[in-house]
Amino acid sequence: MSRKKLSKIRRADPFFERELARYEFPLPSREYVSQVLADEGRPVEFNELADLLDITNTEREMFQRRLGAMEREGQLMRNRKGAYILPERASLTPGRIQGHPDGYGFLIPDDGSADIFLDQHQMGKVLHGDRALVRVTGIDRKGRPEGGIVEVTERVNTRIVGRVFVEHGVVVVAPENKRISQDILVPPQPKAKTKPQSGQVVMVEIIEQPSKFSQPIGKIIEVLGNYADPGMEIEIALRKHDLPFEFSKAALEENKSLPDKVTKADLKGRVDLRDVALVTIDGETARDFDDAVYCEKKGRGWRLIVAIADVSHYVKPGMALDREAVERGNSVYFPRRVIPMLPEKLSNGICSLNPDVERMAMVCDMEISSTGKIGKYKFYPAVFKSHARLTYNLVWSWLSGEKVPETDVHRSVLPHVQDLYKLFAVLHKARGQRGAIDFETTETQMLFNEQGKIENIVPVVRNDAHRIIEECMLAANVCASAFLAEHKQTCLYRIHAAPSEEKLANLRTFLGEFGLALGGGDDPRAKDYAILLEKVKQRPDFQLLQTVMLRSLRQAMYSPDNVGHFGLAYEHYTHFTSPIRRYPDLLVHRAIKAVLAGETYTPDRSWDDIGLQCSSTERRADEATRDVENWLKTFFMKERIGEEFDGTISGVTAFGIFVALDTVYIEGLVHVSELGADYFQFDNIKHQMLGERTGERFRLGDRVRVKLVRADLESNRIDFVLAGSEKSYAGRRTLPKSTVKPVSQRPAAKPVAVRAPVLAKVPAKSDKTAAKPAVKKSVAKKAAKPVAKKPVAKKSAAPRSKTAAAKPVKKAAPKKR
Repeated sequence: MSRKKLSKIRRADPFFERELARYEFPLPSREYVSQVLADEGRPVEFNELADLLDITNTEREMFQRRLGAMEREGQLMRNRKGAYILPERASLTPGRIQGHPDGYGFLIPDDGSADIFLDQHQMGKVLHGDRALVRVTGIDRKGRPEGGIVEVTERVNTRIVGRVFVEHGVVVVAPENKRISQDILVPPQPKAKTKPQSGQVVMVEIIEQPSKFSQPIGKIIEVLGNYADPGMEIEIALRKHDLPFEFSKAALEENKSLPDKVTKADLKGRVDLRDVALVTIDGETARDFDDAVYCEKKGRGWRLIVAIADVSHYVKPGMALDREAVERGNSVYFPRRVIPMLPEKLSNGICSLNPDVERMAMVCDMEISSTGKIGKYKFYPAVFKSHARLTYNLVWSWLSGEKVPETDVHRSVLPHVQDLYKLFAVLHKARGQRGAIDFETTETQMLFNEQGKIENIVPVVRNDAHRIIEECMLAANVCASAFLAEHKQTCLYRIHAAPSEEKLANLRTFLGEFGLALGGGDDPRAKDYAILLEKVKQRPDFQLLQTVMLRSLRQAMYSPDNVGHFGLAYEHYTHFTSPIRRYPDLLVHRAIKAVLAGETYTPDRSWDDIGLQCSSTERRADEATRDVENWLKTFFMKERIGEEFDGTISGVTAFGIFVALDTVYIEGLVHVSELGADYFQFDNIKHQMLGERTGERFRLGDRVRVKLVRADLESNRIDFVLAGSEKSYAGRRTLPKSTVKPVSQRPAAKPVAVRAPVLAKVPAKSDKTAAKPAVKKSVAKKAAKPVAKKPVAKKSAAPRSKTAAAKPVKKAAPKKR
């Protein structure tokens, strides 16, 4: 059916224009399908639904696929006769399963309503991450809705990484993802060359998903090695979080065909900046250089040039390299290893702005006033040569007067570096006047010895050279978003929405305890946060106040819907400056080029889908690197068990307090059972635990001295007790009785009373926890020898002997904005 012949029924789709923009021959939108089913108010078979929506014979196969996708995502379901109905008509809630290490779990509803508790029996039918339809069956003892799984609509776990355990010839794999509490049974594999050995880390493919009566069954498809092998923590993280780390054959073939240098044909239509003294300024260990800067005085203001590697010239839509890039979303930075978004020939080769070689770039050329206001700006493709590869420490040594340039090249670029510093001063001042929030946080890096063993964790010292580049990149990003908005070209904005009403209410209640108030009324701006931060900067409890203010903010993400960037106080903001390591930046480059050519850029997938994908891959990378860093920190602390440390309470939960140490930048848990012989009330608004009988208080930001008692590599958990608690509780922080408010007078929801001495198990750090022993299913009858429980072989985690280059340093992932 041609577009012109689409019937009135089809054009009545409220989202017709959206579908028309996405597809050449649009089908009825998902919303329209749901609306028609709702209007019918009864189960509708496929042929009848197709007739109702005027689906032609040639469209039926594609329409059936759309209905299948809606069914998988829980937007509709079929009854026993195969007719389609809406889940809400059957009192069913669609959502994603979230498992807990103790065996129970939750359904996280798609509509954002309250999570539905699923007991261990229900969780036996699914694995963490699966999608399901759940019917609410009642309220549990904690007042949460509790439900039963009616249908599993999507199975997402096809391959799982875990450790092998063998007992009496029966092989099971215990998943490394502790949210998957069921072991995978591995039947004998007659054709296998070697038998699985206990302690091996393997990848298992699920051949039979869990059901009401049996546990999951799988087969081993890859043996990664022993748990104690060097670098195994990264191999596990890659597979646990489903991070792509090998490029496809098609992508590698395309990569081989890319040139090693700029050709004459590449210069067509480009501005020649080869004589402009652009320089790169990066860290000492950086290997890929994707931005170069230049500054000169112009009248009373400055001219700033930001040149970004022109990745879009080499990676085109439809290429295998592009498909790999969107699947990865971003590069992932582990300690001593990087998983790049693009192959190294691009990231470290033709798209790396190395000194004294011709490189192509997309340029943002700006005029900035003496007050830091960006005036005229323009974008254009260019060719240039980086005149020098500078480092933050070297540049700062010049600007601080500690050193002077020692080479002719360095002396020639020094005046432009000095202009950059002067420009930074006015941009930084304008940032403050704009009201951008500037939290003071400490970044760390891991140091390793010649054997590859973690030797120390130290803070990253930032100087004004870092901040120069940061301000230059912010300016270019703002210009990119303004340029695309002005030309009505859709793109992915980097958005940061204002805090939610609930978070604001909690923050105001907390601040009121200190006689403080956040300005701005019901709609505070970033400037209100900045003013309050400046006001409390010299207070001894500054870190406490800053931490709570930071936690009241939302997470930044990518979206085609521009809601501004709250934290940076920008009305519009995008990412333009790192197309080598971030896919949204690559899309922004393509969009800018389209505008310059008088065209409109539309990606293969919808902007909404790509925004969700890139936000998801960013979170996935964060979780994977956090896993690896936590393992390394735990390994580092194993040799220090019994030592005492000073620290600050960095988190308060119903099951205890988290303490960040002063000297080694490690965080661990003091379980509630170690706080004292008292009933402790957890107050999530005041971020504190308060003893009912003694009035003893442990609050976020309080100083404590702790003793390390446990560093468990299997769970990546570090446990402390309060120093001296074995003998007495004297000397700990206690509120005067007169200042302790009765529970009835405290704001917020009813606190959870926890009897400290009763609890012994340390739950994972989660807001949905309970100290319940895990209950494993019996092994399915397909096993060679039936067993009634998980093998009792102890999961040991021997220290690893690692080998690597001399004193490698963790390459810090670029700061997110």
